[in-house]
Amino acid sequence: MNRRELVNAVAGHTGQGSKEVDATIRGLVDVIIANVAKGEIVSIPGFAKFSKRQTKARMGRNPQTGAPVKIPARTKARIAPLKIYKDVVLGVQKPPKIGVAPAAPVAKKAAPAKKAAPAKKTAAKKTAPARKAAAKKTAPAKKAAATRTVPA
Repeated sequence: MNRRELVNAVAGHTGQGSKEVDATIRGLVDVIIANVAKGEIVSIPGFAKFSKRQTKARMGRNPQTGAPVKIPARTKARIAPLKIYKDVVLGVQKPPKIGVAPAAPVAKKAAPAKKAAPAKKTAAKKTAPARKAAAKKTAPAKKAAATRTVPA
């Protein structure tokens, strides 16, 4: 999925315009990058944790010659997926449904007061023996299928 497909999918899911969604995604990425560059940890609950990590200088070995090699200290970008994301990707949990815009809350107007309608009578409930008899009539016993042999 490329950026345009992502923007269209989020716009379709949320019911917002694609221009607003594109601006939001660009802003989200810019804020995450700027804060991680400062050394802060950015965590999006249920998705991932973004951080900057320092490694120490150490001695390693060249695998072909076996000669010792000095590995300098470095700064690395780290993105760690969180539990819900991993559970969905690995099939432990069902993924969220997408493609349908969630229903927007509708403000209800106050309805004019109505007079109470007379109560309707409900049908009488069946008694236990009548229910059993009805169940027996609707569920006949299954018969085993007979096998037939055809003469040659």
